[in-house]
Amino acid sequence: MPRALPNPAMPAEPAPPTPVCADPPTEAPEPIHAPVSVPWKRYVAIGDSFSEGLWDGDDQSGLVGWTDRLAAALSARRVAAGQEPIEYANLAIRGKLARPIVTEQLRPALALKPDLVSIACGGNDTLRVATDVDAIVALLDRAVAAIRRTGADVLLANSADPVESPLIRLTRGRVALLYTSIWSIARRHGAYVADLWGLGALKDWDMWARDRIHLTSEGHRRVANAALVGLGLGPDDPDFDRLPPHRPRMTAEEWARWQFEWVRGDVIPWAVRHAKHQSTGDGRLPKRPTPSPMPPQPATSGA
Repeated sequence: MPRALPNPAMPAEPAPPTPVCADPPTEAPEPIHAPVSVPWKRYVAIGDSFSEGLWDGDDQSGLVGWTDRLAAALSARRVAAGQEPIEYANLAIRGKLARPIVTEQLRPALALKPDLVSIACGGNDTLRVATDVDAIVALLDRAVAAIRRTGADVLLANSADPVESPLIRLTRGRVALLYTSIWSIARRHGAYVADLWGLGALKDWDMWARDRIHLTSEGHRRVANAALVGLGLGPDDPDFDRLPPHRPRMTAEEWARWQFEWVRGDVIPWAVRHAKHQSTGDGRLPKRPTPSPMPPQPATSGA
């Protein structure tokens, strides 16, 4: 049966990163039922709007996002094991391309002396037809190597498959090339990967915000669980990869109105900003530039 809405656009120590040649698991790992030691003490996230947390919350009430939820989940496990909460900083800024992320955020991130760094970038680049994906891969490879030389662990993230998304499916070749290469970078440098390309739950519009580029709170919660799995830990929610219940399909009129509102409210404004070489992140500062203890909270709640 088709879904109600179309598919989207778009234990003491953690196990080492899964080899890229390993067969993917057929079922989600079992949830953690006992305190598990988390070795990382300071986590810093760098990247674009995905890691900044759009749209898990808003600019008035505050953004959360998968990196905040991951930090809170790691804190919960550390506290349960009798350790101090993890310290967490987030330097990600919306609208950033891969090169500015690396050139502007990496050095400040390493100055904070983290032992875990997440870096997610390239999504904004793949929206541009003339993007040199090979150059982005080389840039990301150097960035991961620089982080690993400090002794810190690295968590990378790939993207959801945009195959069934209107318009955005046109980027699929660039997206696939970039995020296939991430697995090679991870193998080469001993990094971890949060696998979103294979995250079935993201094949539902309830996980996506109105712009069809960013995630809702529920989408970010699912990604936080995928990140726990990517780090070699069990998810807080064993059902994080399951699709929500089916809903009635849209009528043709509802579908047409939905498409029109998306183009008018999101696609056209993005195209205008792009033509003017403007970014939603221009003039913005990181939301959490200094590491501080993250209150513990398992990644099981949409709150």
